[in-house]
Amino acid sequence: MKIVLRQDVEHVGDRGQVVNVAPGFARNFLLPKGLALTATPGNMRTIELQKKVWAVREQHETDDARKLAAHISGLTVRVVKKVGENDALYGSVTSQEIADLLKAQGVEVDRRKIQLKEPIKALGTYEVPVKIHRSVSAAVSVQVVAESAE
Repeated sequence: MKIVLRQDVEHVGDRGQVVNVAPGFARNFLLPKGLALTATPGNMRTIELQKKVWAVREQHETDDARKLAAHISGLTVRVVKKVGENDALYGSVTSQEIADLLKAQGVEVDRRKIQLKEPIKALGTYEVPVKIHRSVSAAVSVQVVAESAE
């Protein structure tokens, strides 16, 4: 089934692109969520008119993302955790904790944008990638330190 994408869909295509997908995928997922339109001549004209607006909006979003990436790249987030024997952490550092600490520093980032392959389970300094925009990403420095015994 031929459709025109109204938004970027991962592993399918970019906004404004005409793609051929399975009819069930289009009928049950893409069309009800408003992510795509059927590829009729009327819808194609509508998408062509919207492409100019999308190009301007994309440029603004990319510029804003680059500014945020420059700001995030300079940040260091410090996580204090309880430590057991052999410097093993009780628990782990997750992307939600990193997002909360970034928010405390004035940078609001969705936890799903923080690309932590697996939770951090040891002391040390880590570079964690943050995907701000589909073409812009930055790395935030995460420092995991032991909680001092009082």
